[in-house]
Amino acid sequence: MIPRTLARKLEEDRLHYPIISVTGPRQSGKTTLVKATFPNHEYLLLEDPDIREAALSDPRGFLRQRRGGVILDELQHVPELFSYLQGVVDDDDTPGRFVLTGSSNFLLMEKIAQSLAGRTAVRHLLPFSIPELHRRESTGYPPKLEVAHNSPIQAPIPSMLETLLAGFYPRIHDRKIPPQDWLANHYQTYLQRDVRQIVNIGNLETFRRFVMFCAARSGQQVNYSNLAMLTGISLPTAKAWLSILQASFVVMLLPPYHKNYNKRIVKSPKLYFLDSGLLCYLLRIRSPEELEFHSALGAVFEGYVVSEFVKRALNQGMDHDLYYWRDSNGREVDLIIDHGAAQAPVEIKAGQTVRTDAFKGLEYWRSLVKNPQLPGFLVHGGDRFEAVGRNDILPWYGF
Repeated sequence: MIPRTLARKLEEDRLHYPIISVTGPRQSGKTTLVKATFPNHEYLLLEDPDIREAALSDPRGFLRQRRGGVILDELQHVPELFSYLQGVVDDDDTPGRFVLTGSSNFLLMEKIAQSLAGRTAVRHLLPFSIPELHRRESTGYPPKLEVAHNSPIQAPIPSMLETLLAGFYPRIHDRKIPPQDWLANHYQTYLQRDVRQIVNIGNLETFRRFVMFCAARSGQQVNYSNLAMLTGISLPTAKAWLSILQASFVVMLLPPYHKNYNKRIVKSPKLYFLDSGLLCYLLRIRSPEELEFHSALGAVFEGYVVSEFVKRALNQGMDHDLYYWRDSNGREVDLIIDHGAAQAPVEIKAGQTVRTDAFKGLEYWRSLVKNPQLPGFLVHGGDRFEAVGRNDILPWYGF
C-alpha cells in the first residue's frame, strides 16, 4: 500500500470526534485508507445485501452492538442510519467509534448536515497526489514551495506525459493496469451507478455527451448557456449536471479572485477536471505522443497543477483557498493561493522551456497589489529548479 498523507489527519480526528467521515470519488482509496488507519475496527460494507438488510431491519440495534469501533463503508446506500447514528453517539460519544465512507459527496454531506453536524470530522480523499505517488513528503498546505526549491527533487520515472495520461487513481498504479482500459471501465461504472444514485437521469447518452463537452472546455471559463445549447438541454439542467460532476469529484470550479482590484475583472469560474488521466480518456488521447502535440496539453497540465494544490489542502484537512485572476483586457494569473494575510501568485506553463514572457502575469500581479517583493511561482513541464528575481521556477513534480 502506498502511504496516504490524509492518514495523519485521521489519526488526529480519532482522538476528538465520535464519527469520522471520509468521502471522495469511487476508487480513490478510501476503503484501503480507513482499514489501514483503523485496523481494529469491524468492517461492514453497506453495498452487501445481507448487511444492508440487517441495518434496515433494526438500525438502532445494528449500531448499538458495534461497541469496539466500526467502519461503515458506502453508507449512502442506507441513508436511514444517519438519523439513528445521531442518537447513538449522543448516548456514547467515545472518540473514533464510527468511521463512515461514501463515494457521493452530495448524498453523504446532505445527511451529515441534517443529522451529524458537530459530531463528525469530514475529510475528503482524492486519488494519489504526486508526492504520494513518488513516496515522498508533501510540501503541505499552504505549500512551502521554498522547501522544494532549496532541496531539489530528482526527476521521476515515468515522464510527465506518461504520468498525466495515466492519472492518479490508485488501482492503476497498484495493479499496473493499462490506464485507458481501467478508466473506460471506471467511467462506465460512474455513469451507471454514481450518477443515477444522485439524480434520475433518463438518457445517460445525453449526460455522457454533456461530460464530453465539459472535457473539451477544461481550463476555460464556464459558459452554461453554451453547454446547454451544445448538449440540447435546458440551462437549469446544465447547471444541475455540472453540480453532479462536482459532487462526485469529477470536476471542480475555480472561482475568480474576489477582491475587487479592478471593477472589470472576470467573474465566471473556470472548469477543471480533477484527474488528468480521466480527462485524457474523455478527450480520446491514447498515448504520450498524442498528448505531447495535442492542443489540450496546456489545459491538461494546468488542471493537473490545480488539482495537486487541491489535494494538498484536503490532505491537511483544510479548505483550498484557490482562485484565478483575469481582467477584461486578458491579463491574468493562472492560480492565486490565498493565505489570508498574503496571496501567492502561480503561473502554470506546460512547456519545458521557460521564456521571459512567462513572468508577465506575476509581475502584473505585484504591481496590482503594490508589493514588488511578493514571491511568485512558475510551475512548468521541465526539470528546472531556479530562482529568478522574486520568482521561483519549479518543475512539474517538484512543488
